[in-house]
Amino acid sequence: MKSDSLPATALFAGNADYLIALEAERPDLVPPPPPMRFEKKEAVTVSDLPLLKCEATQVGVLQLINAYRFHGFRAADLDPLHRLPTPHIPELDPSNHGLTPADLDTEYETGSLAGPQRDTLRNIIARVKSAYCGTLSAEYMHLTDTQQKRWLQKRLESEDFAPRFDTDLRRWILEQLTAAETLEKTLHTRFVGQKRFSLEGGESLIPLLNDLIEQSARAGIQEIGLGMAHRGRLNVLHNVLGRSVIELFEHAHHDEVEANKSGDVKYHQGFAADLNTAGGPIRVALAFNPSHLEIVNPVVEGWVRAQQQRRGDRDGRQVMPILIHGDAAFAGQGVVMETLNMAATRGFRTGGTIHIVINNQIGFTTSDPRDSRSSLYCTDVMKMVEGPVLHVNGDDPEAVVRATRIAIEYRMFWKRDIAIDLICYRRLGHNEQDEPMATQPLMYRRINALPSTRTLYAERLVAQQVV
Repeated sequence: MKSDSLPATALFAGNADYLIALEAERPDLVPPPPPMRFEKKEAVTVSDLPLLKCEATQVGVLQLINAYRFHGFRAADLDPLHRLPTPHIPELDPSNHGLTPADLDTEYETGSLAGPQRDTLRNIIARVKSAYCGTLSAEYMHLTDTQQKRWLQKRLESEDFAPRFDTDLRRWILEQLTAAETLEKTLHTRFVGQKRFSLEGGESLIPLLNDLIEQSARAGIQEIGLGMAHRGRLNVLHNVLGRSVIELFEHAHHDEVEANKSGDVKYHQGFAADLNTAGGPIRVALAFNPSHLEIVNPVVEGWVRAQQQRRGDRDGRQVMPILIHGDAAFAGQGVVMETLNMAATRGFRTGGTIHIVINNQIGFTTSDPRDSRSSLYCTDVMKMVEGPVLHVNGDDPEAVVRATRIAIEYRMFWKRDIAIDLICYRRLGHNEQDEPMATQPLMYRRINALPSTRTLYAERLVAQQVV
């Protein structure tokens, strides 16, 4: 019978005494133990449990801060009509991150949140709500570049980067709103029933554009290519570019009797002007645009690219495109996506475009987004080029100006596209011959009861004793 080989090996326990004796006699034959890969830790005792709970709560605080960066805009005060109650966002609930009311007055590390490095949970929640749940919020956490996200966080979370709204700036904003509203009322009473595609309800576009042009000049921009559809075009022509719209209407009236006269309607007209701003001289060219809304986008981008090449402006520091969109068209027209797709290509890029969406929350007669698009916001198309979106309530002109300053600074620093979602409303119908109460009675009941943006801002400045 074949014998078992195990007793003849070192694995056999019977050899233990021999091995012990050999180790004592010749220790050099025994290899040293391998180094420990991990530091030995003591067993957890009951006294360690409070420390572990503190660490878990700290993690919950950092998760809550990040949740506001991802989802804060969904609970922001963005709709001037307040048609829907503020939704409950589970990710913004502290209890969802293991935090309780007992933690509110405990201090925690704030991580990358702008401001003090340690603060109470109560103050931290107030800070992130102020940054992301007010009348200005942002979508930017879809960006893959961490440095861009950190850059935007500083400007959204810290008041150090906010504009200083002194008496002069506030009075200037009020003057801009007054000019925009006065023009619309004048045209409405002087040219009754004529189509003009009024800007009423979105008058904050005028201080937005004028401040954007001034800040662009300060940043070194010498020429702007501007493209827009018909909504608000007459107001832009008059209050931004300085063209007399009254004269435009009167010429159009006289030209109607000339049978052989050819041309286009007044709200498709283009214009160019050399403007002297507080930031310096700048030329702004508004492109002509037919009724096909967004078709002007590639035209403006191509014109800007050509101007850059003529100037030797390789990175877009001298010539810049600005495109103004409607909310329904921005989400619905394919030329928007086609133009965005070329935003960073070597042959067509223009160093970043500032997109402004006049989001009056209605497309012709469709006001329920469930019937007009499949995305949460009309600006979600910006995510295809990793473009940040600044959502702002059009009835807060100061928040609009702050969004404008962030947008121009971002474009000049990163040379990428960015969008301002100007959430407002349309006080009249699709044009001045429509009656919106016939198709949107609930929406227009709210609109008819709402004071104008100028009135609300004037009352605010009176309360602050600015005017």
